[in-house]
Amino acid sequence: MYSPDIVYSISPPVRNDTLNALFAAAWPNHSWRDFQPVLACSLAYVCCSASNQLIGFVNLAWDGGLHAFLLDTTVHPARQRQGIGSALVRQTTAVARERDVAWLHVDYEPHLDSFYRNCGFQPTLAGLIQL
Repeated sequence: MYSPDIVYSISPPVRNDTLNALFAAAWPNHSWRDFQPVLACSLAYVCCSASNQLIGFVNLAWDGGLHAFLLDTTVHPARQRQGIGSALVRQTTAVARERDVAWLHVDYEPHLDSFYRNCGFQPTLAGLIQL
């Protein structure tokens, strides 16, 4: 859905309080965190704003080589189901492609399978250890 007040930005300056407010609204168990060290190591991140308020975010983490990872895809609950999440993923995929990433990975919970499939991701087997 197109909305003229929505702006997507690649790696703009973003404050911890702004990101924590978005995450607290979107994730019930969110605990305050310092995002700056993570953002400093990211290949990029994409922010979505409406009326100068952050309403969406996705981080493009990477291994320093050919692999990058979508992390923390988040849209404010009041703005979900409006195509913002898909647009965030599309923009982040384009950034990864422009920066010569060969493989873009994402881990997600089963209820997000159709969302990520619609964004072009194919499911794969993977391993995980919670530390």
